[in-house]
Amino acid sequence: MIRFLTAGESHGPLLTAIVEGLPAGLPLSAADIDRELARRQQGYGSGGRMQIERDAVRITAGVMNGHTTGAPIALQVENRDYRSWRDKDIAPLTTPRPGHADLTGAIKYGYRELRLALERASARETTMRVAVGAVCKKLLAEFGILVGGYVVQIGAVRALIPDDLPYEERFRIAEENEVRCPVTAFVEAMREAIRQVKIDKDTLGGIFEVVALNVPPGLGSHVHYDRRLDARIVGAMVSIHAMKGAEIGSAFDNAAKKGSQVHDEIVLETDGRLRRSTNRAGGLEGGITTGEPIVARVAMKPIATILQAMNSVNLATGQPEATTYERSDFCALPRAVPIGEAMMAIVLADALLEKLGGDSLQEMRPRFASLRQARLADLPMDNVEWRFGYD
Repeated sequence: MIRFLTAGESHGPLLTAIVEGLPAGLPLSAADIDRELARRQQGYGSGGRMQIERDAVRITAGVMNGHTTGAPIALQVENRDYRSWRDKDIAPLTTPRPGHADLTGAIKYGYRELRLALERASARETTMRVAVGAVCKKLLAEFGILVGGYVVQIGAVRALIPDDLPYEERFRIAEENEVRCPVTAFVEAMREAIRQVKIDKDTLGGIFEVVALNVPPGLGSHVHYDRRLDARIVGAMVSIHAMKGAEIGSAFDNAAKKGSQVHDEIVLETDGRLRRSTNRAGGLEGGITTGEPIVARVAMKPIATILQAMNSVNLATGQPEATTYERSDFCALPRAVPIGEAMMAIVLADALLEKLGGDSLQEMRPRFASLRQARLADLPMDNVEWRFGYD
């Protein structure tokens, strides 16, 4: 349903995205997107690049008179730092940095200059993912679906989040501090961990959570591997730069428990709705949404660009050589939260359109209202014996 492409280099003149599949009639402005772009630039531990850029989108196609037309939407963001590179003679980069795509990119594409990999592999590309995600967030909001996120752990500092702290409250508190932690008691310890890693000339990773609320049951499918929504969400999360793992719900904790301690029991409420007494499955069973909050937890490795030199080999000379430093963040985890939200929004918007169809919001709304819910009244059972009936 929804497809998008990004183009551009870290220090090139522009970043570009084209997204297609959005219905006609969706209200959309540059300000809707710029709010999310600004969030991506905020967070303690960011490097000097975020002091240079002032990301603002230019919508050049697919939106007229403030509404989507159903045609592909084209988005552009200027790289202000390009001014410093436009007329610059660039020193050759021939010593690959561990943890980056320098060496693997050269192997893959036969590059004779490693910066060709660096420029496209840079997380600067996520600017356009956030822009596309902002458009998808607008679509989801039309149906009451909210996507938010927050930091759970930075380095060894892990926040203890009360189970009864509502998700919307977690989102709100996280946006009020520069490490995006939803429990204020842990904010200073996280800041101190980042401050210390700056002194140590090193980097830190961590864990964040992305949560989607009010997602209707029945999105996704169990019938094909590539239509399972949990697989699509996990794949989207680990496609983000430096993300090396993701889980749905409390998957890794569940792995150490017995089944009776893991699975979410089904209860019938007085209004006829079928609900789960817990949400350890993270809102998905069999690759299909249950109606409970969708919870994805994502692990980010420490950024590979560090001030400390690391051992490598100069591909031009064949001699051992220490790496050189390229400007980067010390801890990008707080800035990664809006990127994770964007990828969640893109996947869910795609799944929603897959379920509803329709070329305009006007067509989608009545279809959404008629979706089958987790209610006894929506689930009549024949309750009779039957056969497979194959020859």
